[in-house]
Amino acid sequence: MTDPTTGLELPSVIDLHILVLGDVMLDRYWAGSTDRVSPEAPVPVINVQHEEQRPGGAANVALNLVSLGAQCTLIGLVGDDEPGQALATTLTAAGVVCDFVKVPDWPTIVKLRMLAQQQQLLRADFEQPVPDFVASERVATLQNKVEKHLQNAHALILEDYDKGAIEDPRGFIHAAVNAGVPVLVDPKMKPVAAYAGATVLKPNEKEFLYAVAEAGITAGETGLQGQALAREHQLQGVVVTRGGQGMEVCTQAETRHIPARAVEVFDVTGAGDTTAAGLAIGMALGWPLLDSARIANIAASIAVSKLGTSPVTGPELRQALHSGAADRGKLTRAELALAVADAKAVGERVVFTNGCFDILHAGHVAYLEEAAALGDRLIVAINDDASVTRLKGEGRPVIPVDGRSQVLSGLACVDWVVSFAEDTPEPLLELLQPHVLVKGGDYASTSEVVGADIVQGYGGEVQVLSLIQDVSTSAIVQRIKQT
Repeated sequence: MTDPTTGLELPSVIDLHILVLGDVMLDRYWAGSTDRVSPEAPVPVINVQHEEQRPGGAANVALNLVSLGAQCTLIGLVGDDEPGQALATTLTAAGVVCDFVKVPDWPTIVKLRMLAQQQQLLRADFEQPVPDFVASERVATLQNKVEKHLQNAHALILEDYDKGAIEDPRGFIHAAVNAGVPVLVDPKMKPVAAYAGATVLKPNEKEFLYAVAEAGITAGETGLQGQALAREHQLQGVVVTRGGQGMEVCTQAETRHIPARAVEVFDVTGAGDTTAAGLAIGMALGWPLLDSARIANIAASIAVSKLGTSPVTGPELRQALHSGAADRGKLTRAELALAVADAKAVGERVVFTNGCFDILHAGHVAYLEEAAALGDRLIVAINDDASVTRLKGEGRPVIPVDGRSQVLSGLACVDWVVSFAEDTPEPLLELLQPHVLVKGGDYASTSEVVGADIVQGYGGEVQVLSLIQDVSTSAIVQRIKQT
């Protein structure tokens, strides 16, 4: 399946290893209801009904990477405490390889958010500066870890929140450049020269304004400033994220604007982390920067439609990328296999039916509507022209396969149409493994349906529906011949 905007292939399993170095933190959420004001102060009282904790900061970037299908190793600082252990446990369970440095007598960074009616009312930060006495040892340990993992990495992300993990980025960037590994930097308020030589810099608007002011670049609009920043500091590109105003993708020579996607925003927390993960995957795959940014922009739009730092999954991203294209209509066998896998991954129930569907009539439409009601997605597999001729005889099909596919795709109840050259749909059933196989007609039992043994063998259902009587393609063709 390919992205209709870029024409790039979007693999379901991304055979990449991406290394993340940065400030890790634990995000805690206390959520509940509020219907009164405290008698002690003019503040709302939250009746906490739900508690949750999720990886944040660089840890959320790592979680997004594995959720999107990549492999990830995460390097960062944690304390020898319960939050640090909670981070390691959650991330390891998700598939992230954690190579943490434990800092003695220092607490893991925790951010507590209190919410009511899906709105954040308060944030409390639990953090302390990293002790100076461990600085030199910490830098050397982190450098050694990065250089070790760069040997099998396809990209490096520096996720800098100015919390102590990346005091001086230059050594990490130099090591990655020497290893031929692209570097994506998510910066904070450091002199931009500290990030010189990285592949891509991804500041938000506030960070970008700081960077250009600090670099003495004042003339021109955002795009021209971004180009100047890239040229002055040997960056291949600068991607400026501007929230609801989208992104500016600046190379040394040009700037392109990517508008934000219109979504209902619940929480912008973690959107930058999702953008970083999407950009890094595109860079590691060797995609042009503009195309990588488009993918990252769509991933970020999914992230802000969720509450809190929730990672974006590969199926969610591919469904968003192909909405209006591969989300419906005629697909190849390979495209359909990927679409079905994504549908299953998000809990959708897939229904499958097949036939020639030569001349679509009222019986077909009623039958397909009934079949669609059995699940969330309906696949209609149709015999190709040669297959129809073998089954129905010379003169059939009346309508070629492309025309039949187009007509079926136009029905609101049909999600996907695929053609097959075999006499039976059994190879498709083995490949797709739908939840329900549906056929219309007179069968003494479901076991008589072609492919029933395959579907029932993996635990699927087989159902027989009835067509409207006295309506058939053969009868229509016969009446046409008699006129």
